[in-house]
Amino acid sequence: MELAKTLGNLPGNVCTPTYLAAKATALGKAHKSIKTTVLGEKDIQKLGMGSFLSVTQGSEQPAKLITLEYHGTDKKHKPVVLVGKGITFDSGGISLKPGADMDEMKYDMCGAASVLGTMQAIAEMSLKLNVVGVIPACENLPSGRATKPGDIVTSMSGQTIEILNTDAEGRLILCDALTYSKKFNPDTVIDIATLTGACVIALGHVASGLFSNEDKLAQELLAAGEQAHDRAWQLPLWEDYQPLLDSNFADMQNIGGRAGGTITAACFLSRFTKDYRWAHLDIAGTANKSGKEKGATGRPVPLLTQYLINRAQKS
Repeated sequence: MELAKTLGNLPGNVCTPTYLAAKATALGKAHKSIKTTVLGEKDIQKLGMGSFLSVTQGSEQPAKLITLEYHGTDKKHKPVVLVGKGITFDSGGISLKPGADMDEMKYDMCGAASVLGTMQAIAEMSLKLNVVGVIPACENLPSGRATKPGDIVTSMSGQTIEILNTDAEGRLILCDALTYSKKFNPDTVIDIATLTGACVIALGHVASGLFSNEDKLAQELLAAGEQAHDRAWQLPLWEDYQPLLDSNFADMQNIGGRAGGTITAACFLSRFTKDYRWAHLDIAGTANKSGKEKGATGRPVPLLTQYLINRAQKS
């Protein structure tokens, strides 16, 4: 939790995608069980991650795709993949956010920070399971090169996306990272992201929002959250919400309107996770506090770590 908090609290001019990559590399050097790989923009382009790269276009800071592979047991055991949103600063891009409280957008990489914190915890405990961390890291800034509302991009999965709001960028980097996660032949994939303001409206700052395409996985995560007192609440992922993402010009649009914004964001991600068991944690309300207590909380490191401990004990 301490690592996740420290990274979250760092200002955007210090904690850049390159800085996050260096931290991940250092974690790999400190623990023989962790192998870290960092891909730059040329490699990301070769992978066909047009959605991820559309977010970083307006920034001078190069994007990084960071992977950490933890081997705690026989390689024949399929890994759990943790995908963390690593937007090191989110201005909203061309769909610029209001100036008030924009400084708190340095916390938009708290999903990535929680993955690094969890990887450190399991390495120190030498948990007997295999876990992979995947972190797409970049900034979302406006410039003459930035993605414009109405632009259409092609994701790594081949699906096209009409970007109606450049401030719905987390899902644009996560969808390519979720497609990339398939290469690890995962047993389970969990993504963690400060994804929607709508989640703060729905659940406040107490519970993280939870979605899953398998009820058993959802129940295991909810139980781990209760155990660690890092609680989550499950929201529906029904097909009824999917038409809100229909586009006249692409396979989908990146927003579904104000109603059920947390749910439509999860529905968007679900279109890239059909090949494996998947859960999504929206930590927009729980990753950091505002006001006099302003700061990162280190959540949901306890929930994730407890879930992995429970899995290791079962195997």
